[in-house]
This record gives sequence, structure tokens and C-alpha cells, in this order.
Amino acid sequence: MDTVKTTKTDELKDAKTMEAVVKTESGYDNMELKQIPIPEVTGDKVLLKVAYTGICGTDIHTFKGQYANAVTPLVLGHEFSGEVVEVGPDVKTLKPGDRVTSETTFATDGTCVYCQDKEYNLCPNRVGIGTKANGSMANYVLTREESAHILPDNVSYKMAAMSEPLASCVHAMYQKTPFTLHDTLLIMGPGPMGLLSLQIAKEIGAFVIVSGITKDADRLQIAKELGADIIVDTQKEDLAKVVMDATDGVGVTKVYDCSGATPAVNSALPLIRKGGTFQQVGLFAKPMNELDERSIIQHEITYRGSRSQNPYDWAIALHLESKGAINQDAMITKVFDLEHWRDAFDAMMAGKELKVMIASNPDDSDLAD
Repeated sequence: MDTVKTTKTDELKDAKTMEAVVKTESGYDNMELKQIPIPEVTGDKVLLKVAYTGICGTDIHTFKGQYANAVTPLVLGHEFSGEVVEVGPDVKTLKPGDRVTSETTFATDGTCVYCQDKEYNLCPNRVGIGTKANGSMANYVLTREESAHILPDNVSYKMAAMSEPLASCVHAMYQKTPFTLHDTLLIMGPGPMGLLSLQIAKEIGAFVIVSGITKDADRLQIAKELGADIIVDTQKEDLAKVVMDATDGVGVTKVYDCSGATPAVNSALPLIRKGGTFQQVGLFAKPMNELDERSIIQHEITYRGSRSQNPYDWAIALHLESKGAINQDAMITKVFDLEHWRDAFDAMMAGKELKVMIASNPDDSDLAD
């Protein structure tokens, strides 16, 4: 395709400002719905009319003033989908009207060894959407052409707004610690990441145990409905006994920890068969934690980290969505419009919802599917 000149839809010709959820300064809360300028589109940038944004743990940590990487003032939101409404003069593959989702990478240095391999998640100078560049809890959001992915026709905007967390799970389960249908897996933490990981595993056919605590009872039941072979409330049941009974006393081949809880990690390390792999997906609250190093050493366990996602994960995530491997209705439990963003955050922080989304343009029938 020839280079496209800057192109915008008619609705943007007279529009100057938009509504956006802005973190005005560091500290607890300090967030409000404000009118801010619609981003200018230059170079390889693409402007999207946002359909949906998912609220994730990073957004909650930013709300509470616990996420050190967030700059202010900042529009939050990095799990999103929408319609292309304007493209920059250097854009070659996208046009107004395209339905897309986007990676969170807004800019990189482009020169480091990680960028050369498109491992943008490891670039030391990466700028992320919703953390250092304005995000998608707004009527419009700016991304770059390379980060945008056109949606398959059968993938809804709601489903597409889960592509970023799904791609992060794909990163852990395809790139970092691949598994097969012959594996026995323990997934710890039945939150959005844990349940997306479960669906990835069951799409292939692996045997999966999902564990949580008593307050996760509803989420554990969802895990069962999504195909978990065994669910375990570790406050009521002996996780070690359940795992060993299910694996003939050998232990699971792989653990994916989506809880980020040190006690959970330490309870799981001895339950991995010798030579198995522990994949850390969830983030710990503290940078330094006491881990059961004896089990890691004596059982020759491989302990791996996984950070976010990179371009190699997105085609797989969209393929999983398109083929129906991810249950949208089970995952998305509440949707609020942009005006009620605070209710959305309250619902997420209450811990009773699974995936809460914000509809940025709910009056547009094409976007609020």
C-alpha cells in the first residue's frame, strides 16, 4: 500500500477536546474526569476512537499511588480496543474504519539489543501506554502503527479489550514456559490472568489444577466451569495432598503463579516434579521476597520470570479469541461508561468482579457491542 497522507474522519474535523480519566499527581487517588485536548496525530501514529478499556491491577496500583513507573499527569488505561479514526502521514497499513486492538508499547529507543529482536517489553527506554504515555480511559487514544492489530471479523470490541492480558499469558505459556497436552499444570490465583491461563491450557488439553483462597470461591467456581480439572481452596483443603493424589505422588510438571503471593509460591515449589518449571506471572508487592530455595535447588527446578508481552504474542492471542477459546461472558462481569469510571474502580477494588471494563463511547452502537 502506498503511504497514506494524514487522514481523519468527519467527526474529528471540528472536535478539539475529549473526556479522559486523569491521574493528576502522585499519591492516593488524585484522579478525575477532565476535558483534555484530543491527541495530535503525526508520523507513524494512529488515533483510535476507544470502544472498551479493561481495568487491571496496574491501574489499581496507580490509583493507590503504589506504581512507581507511572508519570503524572497521566490518562490511565492500557487494555483497549477501538476504531481507527485518523492516521499519520507515515502510516502504511491502517486506515480510518479499521477495528483494532493495540500493544502497550508507544515508543522505544529502537537501538538496543532487545529492540533489534522486537522484545520491546525488555527495552530499558520503553514508553508504555497508560503508564508513561496517555492511555485509553478516554474518548480517544493514540498508539503507533506497529503496535496496532486489526481484529478478526468475529472478535468483538469487548473481547479485543482483553487482548493485552491474554497476550501476557501467551508470553508466559508459549514463549517462556511452553507446555503440551501431556503436562500437568498448577495455576495459582483464579483472577483474570489465572483464568485466561487456564483457558489457554485447556484449549490444548493439559490437565489443570487451579488454586485460590476462600475469598476466591466464586472465581474458583468459574474456573471449574471453564474446564479446570480440579479446583482447590487452600484455606480449606491440603493443596499438597490434592496435587500428589492427582499426580501419583510425583508432582505437577509446571506451575504458573498468577497470584504474586509469596506464601502461595512457597507452598507450590515442593509440589513440582523434579526437573519441572515454575513460571512467575503475577507481580509481588515487594521487590525482595523469601522463597523456598531449597526446593528449587534440590529438585532442580527452573524458576522463570515473565514480563508483560511483545509482538510475537499478539497473533496467538487474537487467534485464540477468534477460534472461541476464550469465554468473554465468563470473564467480563461488569461494564461502566466513562462518566462512571470511579464506580468501575470501586467495583474492581471491592474484589467481587473478575474483569471490569469502561465503555468510552457507549452511545456509539458500532463501538458498544
